[in-house]
Amino acid sequence: MTEQYAIQWVPIDSLDLDITNPRIRKWIEMHGPTPTAEHLYLALGAGGGDPESGATTTFSSLKQSIQTNGGIINPIIVNKLPSGKLLVVEGNTRVAIYRNFREDKVAGNWDTIPAIVHNDLKSFAIDKIRLQAHMVGPRPWDPYSKAKYLQHLRDVELIPLGEIIDYCGGKKKEVTDYIDAYIEMEKHYRDVVPDDGAFDTNRFSAFVELQKPGIKEAIVATGFTLQDFSRWVHERKIDPLNTVRALPRILKNEAAKQKFLKEGAREAIRMLDVPTTVSLETVTTDQLLRVLIERINIIPYSEFKRLRGDPGSATAQIFLEAEEAIVDLCKEIGSEEPA
Repeated sequence: MTEQYAIQWVPIDSLDLDITNPRIRKWIEMHGPTPTAEHLYLALGAGGGDPESGATTTFSSLKQSIQTNGGIINPIIVNKLPSGKLLVVEGNTRVAIYRNFREDKVAGNWDTIPAIVHNDLKSFAIDKIRLQAHMVGPRPWDPYSKAKYLQHLRDVELIPLGEIIDYCGGKKKEVTDYIDAYIEMEKHYRDVVPDDGAFDTNRFSAFVELQKPGIKEAIVATGFTLQDFSRWVHERKIDPLNTVRALPRILKNEAAKQKFLKEGAREAIRMLDVPTTVSLETVTTDQLLRVLIERINIIPYSEFKRLRGDPGSATAQIFLEAEEAIVDLCKEIGSEEPA
């Protein structure tokens, strides 16, 4: 049966914010029952991004955008319960901003807000809306918040993984890697930071990289633990975060390992570079790939922006050719032999 809904202008006083949202509820448990608009924004991870790439959105810019446009562009999503109660499914922060504007007497009409109103949505229907809006939709959550919500759906609401993947897209390994990375970050990284204020969710991608084959094994085989790994992440020994991929090589090389423990992964990787005396005629594929990985890891953001702005350039094209060749080879390596 097709879901029935209507687009309406809804009085903001008639709306209840959804404090049962697992990510808002977690914030309330930590900080109290009356979150402000900015608190909701932070709790929902709506301003998340990658600080290394500059891809962030601030709460101030969201407020300014709404004020400049005289309202929101995308309607919020509301669930009308049998009791008549109107519960905000998607758009809690925007409703709170409207209320804040009205309270501060900001010029404009902040009494009503455009909303898609559904009738008595069930629990998983609400989860589907969130998945589509924030996993693959126009307002993506930051990676840590995505992983937190995926873990909640799988392990708390006990929704089958296949159904979660169907609604949020992606591949099974990508989703399970995110969930496992979230669990390990919460278990190990939270223990090594001094307080919640130092818990940096932007370090999450290091724990996603940790899920790649061979990395955990290399850490354990050389006498370290995931608690040590979390400490390295916290102390910025692993920076940029994709240098996690180099840990197996670093930890197996005694000199590089000592360099890493003192100065970090970037300096340790330099010790594993191809010697300058090696000619291209005699250099191995392994050595060439290691140099390529190091060079990619230290490409400045300005160069990345230049390449993105000119994808037809010779440099950008050779990167794309290299990607195609490596991806094809990796598929062959990972494929099963025919019976």
